[in-house]
Amino acid sequence: MILYEYPFNERLRTYLRLEQLYRRLGELLTRAHPVDHHFALVTIFEIMDVAARSDLKTDVLKDLERQKALLDVLRDNPDISQHMLHQVARQVDQCFKAINEQAGKTGQALTEHEWLMSVRSRIGIPGGTCSFDLPAYHAWQSLDPRYRQRDLEDWAAELAPLGQALELLLQLLRETGVPQRVAAEQGIFQQAMPAGRTFQLLRLRIDEHLNLIPEISGNRLLVSVRLLRSENGSKPQLCPEDAAFELTLCA
Repeated sequence: MILYEYPFNERLRTYLRLEQLYRRLGELLTRAHPVDHHFALVTIFEIMDVAARSDLKTDVLKDLERQKALLDVLRDNPDISQHMLHQVARQVDQCFKAINEQAGKTGQALTEHEWLMSVRSRIGIPGGTCSFDLPAYHAWQSLDPRYRQRDLEDWAAELAPLGQALELLLQLLRETGVPQRVAAEQGIFQQAMPAGRTFQLLRLRIDEHLNLIPEISGNRLLVSVRLLRSENGSKPQLCPEDAAFELTLCA
């Protein structure tokens, strides 16, 4: 099954973009080749760029406070595991404290690192990090992989509080959804949103063997999915037959 996710607001779009970048960084940090470490640095700079939004820190803190309030309502509920509830509440508190204690925006401390910023200024230019442009960077890439990994882990640690908070918030959001099996008739599916509820995320799982690409759109009133198929690299066209998939709405 292939999973697709569609955010219903700009704040969640930013969260999902950052989640993808953090996952990529986590994968690259475990590798040892200079090329992998180059793209780990690229990813660090991309996280800093996305996290530079002035309202991001405020949004994350507000969402953590909202989750804490929701968890408080569930205390002493006999149908809820109080042990698990306390565990999650503790995670929320830890994330809130770590974000709140960071001065300025995520990655701001890295902007004071002169060598890193010299690399950042060139890394977006095609071929801009050649040895004749940045000899100090070339020398760093020639170090023992253990030293490069140590540096990357130190720099990534400055970004970790935001990544941990987003991981927790998105996990809690995804757990609010209940999957339902639906069908697109002749490649088209539409569903009215339940009244009185505001959803933030749509999750769609579809069998990869169907060779279908979902084109998702939605707002607070309606969700629409068009299933497209591409043959031999051609422009995707609407699927002419009925097809089933799994749909989850998360609030």
